Amino acid sequence: MLKGFGRTPFGPRTTPGLGAAPTSADEPPPLPSEAPPPPKPTPPPPAAARPREAPKEPNPADEAYETLKRHIHMRLVDRLDLNRVTEMDPSTLRGEVRNVVEHLCDSENPLLNRNERMRLVNEILDETFGFGPLELLLKDEKIADIMINGPRKIFVEKEGRIQRSEVVFRDDEHLLQIIDRIVSRVGRRVDEASPMVDARLPNGSRFNAIIPPLSLDGATVTIRMFGSRPLTKDDLLRFKAFTPEMLALMEAAMRARLNIIISGGTGSGKTTLLNTLSSFIQPDHRVITIEDAAELQLQQDHVVRLETRPPNIEGRGAVTATDLVKNALRMRPDRIIIGECRGAETLDMIQAMNTGHEGSMTTVHANSPRDALSRLETMISMAGLELPIRALRSQFASAIDLIIQASRLQGGPRKVVSISEVIGMEGDMIIMQEIFAFRQLGIDGNSRAYGEFIATGVRPTFMDRLEYAGCALAPDLFRARTLLKD
Repeated sequence: MLKGFGRTPFGPRTTPGLGAAPTSADEPPPLPSEAPPPPKPTPPPPAAARPREAPKEPNPADEAYETLKRHIHMRLVDRLDLNRVTEMDPSTLRGEVRNVVEHLCDSENPLLNRNERMRLVNEILDETFGFGPLELLLKDEKIADIMINGPRKIFVEKEGRIQRSEVVFRDDEHLLQIIDRIVSRVGRRVDEASPMVDARLPNGSRFNAIIPPLSLDGATVTIRMFGSRPLTKDDLLRFKAFTPEMLALMEAAMRARLNIIISGGTGSGKTTLLNTLSSFIQPDHRVITIEDAAELQLQQDHVVRLETRPPNIEGRGAVTATDLVKNALRMRPDRIIIGECRGAETLDMIQAMNTGHEGSMTTVHANSPRDALSRLETMISMAGLELPIRALRSQFASAIDLIIQASRLQGGPRKVVSISEVIGMEGDMIIMQEIFAFRQLGIDGNSRAYGEFIATGVRPTFMDRLEYAGCALAPDLFRARTLLKD
């Protein structure tokens, strides 16, 4: 299956000794009267290599523990009745298997203390039904990201800081087995022919893996964690991701079916914000989501989830986001939500916003609201469509109503740093105005950014649309002032 990645069939290259050059077997020896050939110049010594991390000495106790765990796991697999396993309820099956594992622990090593026995049973169950060592990290609600750089270098982002985890995999083959188990559950594959893969975990977390030969130091895995319970608006208010005034405007914009783009960098909280805003969509609206790896957790009942498909091993059968957007237009949607615009589907999304599918949303990677519009132009140009810039920008100006900029600041806080309205065109330029903003004032003693949320004093031009939708906002909501200091 995945065994053998990272190994080479060639042995180590031998370096010839310094000094006299080796002679060929077919070369005749020099005559005594001939002068000996001049010695070849000595090659310069190789540059000092980068010091490698000294390998840790194996702990005999840890090795004995791993040997016992593998032995019990093998005996458990031999005793499982696969026909009966597929018919049983998962919770009942796990309870019965736990009893079998506890019995095997008593028979194999009755000298284990209570804590060791409990740890061994849980790890064997995770190895059998879950994702092995990853299960311990996936259960930690404080972890936001898991970064695996080979089987023994695992880092996590916890409370805004990256730290090394004590969790390790047994070896490269063990890590590759877990990767294959994850991607096979969602119909994806990873091998030498396709060494990169995007997938999702059962809880909706985003999973990316890249394996040798592209990854030189072993398989590399990145997991963007999504909790079992989606964050609500109250949670984000408590985290000071935005203020109540900003939330009131975003809620009214969702109910009035304004077209919204959420912009931001990697890890800035775009998907979390999109999930939160989706709670304001009317329950009778038909929502269709389109994603590369389904990770949105919308909070409505009437949701149709579509997912792209990569090509098979023969390079056929791919279904792109553009294909899904075109098909979604035939499915009677009220709103279309694209998890992230990356290519040619951008133009189809903009056209859908302009042809009666108001209230649609998408996310895009960009550093500012102005950059978000530039990126949309670039992605359409990369699709090979030669459209006049003015016509393209006119489409953007009429389709997009609001751009929400999210950012991950130094030290880990994620905030909505700008809410901007797209007004229209002036010449060849798209005119925008900022309604709310976050201004960073400095860094505190814990290397954490702090600042203040402000209202710029600009009143949006779409206020009449909000009133028609029954969303009456307070008259002084947009008065220029400081809203909150963090």
